Amino acid sequence: MSDLNDRLLAAHAAEDKCALVDLYTEAADQAADIDSACFYLTHAMVYALELGLPVANDLRRRLAQQGRETDLSES
Repeated sequence: MSDLNDRLLAAHAAEDKCALVDLYTEAADQAADIDSACFYLTHAMVYALELGLPVANDLRRRLAQQGRETDLSES
């Protein structure tokens, strides 16, 4: 995950929020445990929401499946 970490740091330095959505999602997919995955998914969702990206709904659903977010159908 070192390469991914380097890419995350570079995206933060460049303030590339689109890349951050993708990179945090990738980090979630590679996470060793559910707590780490949800940490990364939350970051991805926040950036996606800031950008108004439709993927924010998918990220929120993934968090809801883990009991970390209210399901969209409940809001």
